[in-house]
Amino acid sequence: MPTTSEQVLAIRATWDDDAKVRVAESDDVPGLVIEAASLDALMAKLRDLIPELLELNESALPREIPFELLARHSSRPQAPRK
Repeated sequence: MPTTSEQVLAIRATWDDDAKVRVAESDDVPGLVIEAASLDALMAKLRDLIPELLELNESALPREIPFELLARHSSRPQAPRK
């Protein structure tokens, strides 16, 4: 876990109902847009991709900077079947 003084990248994950995948994006990592079928798969991809993008963007941020994945999934309750 990061200490309170460490910067943490914020990554947003939303559900794409048409494609049936999670899509991750971040204002903290330019160019980051990635998708995966599950949150676990998304985390694995992010662990590899974030350091690569930071390097490609010539960011001053450390390559091993912690990140937080914030997932959102919206739905509606179904009416009871009669």
